Amino acid sequence: MKRSDCNQMLLVEGNDDLHVVSALCEHFNVRESFKIKDCNGIENILMGLPVWLKGAGETKAIGVIADADASMGSRWQAVREILIISGRYADIPVSCPSDGLIINPQITGDMKFGLWIMPDNGTDGMLENFVSCLVPENDCLLPVADKVLSEIEIKRLNKYPAGHHEKARIHTWLAWQEDPGTPMGLAVTKKYLTTDSHVCHDFIDWLNRLFN
Repeated sequence: MKRSDCNQMLLVEGNDDLHVVSALCEHFNVRESFKIKDCNGIENILMGLPVWLKGAGETKAIGVIADADASMGSRWQAVREILIISGRYADIPVSCPSDGLIINPQITGDMKFGLWIMPDNGTDGMLENFVSCLVPENDCLLPVADKVLSEIEIKRLNKYPAGHHEKARIHTWLAWQEDPGTPMGLAVTKKYLTTDSHVCHDFIDWLNRLFN
């Protein structure tokens, strides 16, 4: 999907998110009706979101993709509080819908807003957990990667923190593909990863409901 000039915007945490989303949109022929903006971290998204929600102008819809990280509940509450304080949206749910949040503004002309919390709007984790769901069901390498990571973590040989286990897991798996070290987005394009999982289809459905 080409990120052409338009009046709808998808805010993502980083470059990996941008490329994974772009590759999935290309695969599913999602209409190129929105731009994807790499905000370089969740902190920048949360700090900038109140300003985005205020600014009218040409923007008609804004979406956010954020990692749950260690606390799905905390991430949801942080965004929900921003939406409440903005005063632009009614009927903001108590919890994030399992198929992603989409709410319409109270005033015609204000922005439609959408939120997807990686990996699936309900569990802790991040983009890499979502991508792990795209590993083919009968893949033989992922169990080997799990065994290797388990062994080095038991021996405390890993240099990465516990919270980055899933990052180490998917990138270990990618390092063993035909083109070692292929980035996650390109792994979708090269079909190392499958797009058959229900969470993948739910995500694409959310994008289409929000922007198309």
